Amino acid sequence: MGHKSRLNRPTDQRQAMVRSLVTSLFIHERIETTETRAREAQRLAEHLITLARRGDLHARRQAAAVLYDKQVLKKLFDVIGPRYSDRAGGYTRVLKLEPRRGDGAPMALLELV
Repeated sequence: MGHKSRLNRPTDQRQAMVRSLVTSLFIHERIETTETRAREAQRLAEHLITLARRGDLHARRQAAAVLYDKQVLKKLFDVIGPRYSDRAGGYTRVLKLEPRRGDGAPMALLELV
């Protein structure tokens, strides 16, 4: 499973895109994007929720290095992390949607379980 998709973007742009997808996911608790992007964002989101479950200062700073928004960091550690305290992984799910009208790209819904 552990294969990173390059998403046809330079590294910096790709990382920025995935970070902003994950930030949006934590704000709205579900986002609609292409399937490949959803899978990439899912990897990072799962990792950040695991950090939030740990909840110590080091974990918080590691998460802060990724998320774009202080409010989202707070929500992650105060609301989302505790919510999954007794769940052993699998905090998100990817559901396939209808292909995108314009180019037929396979779309997916990434949501917090």
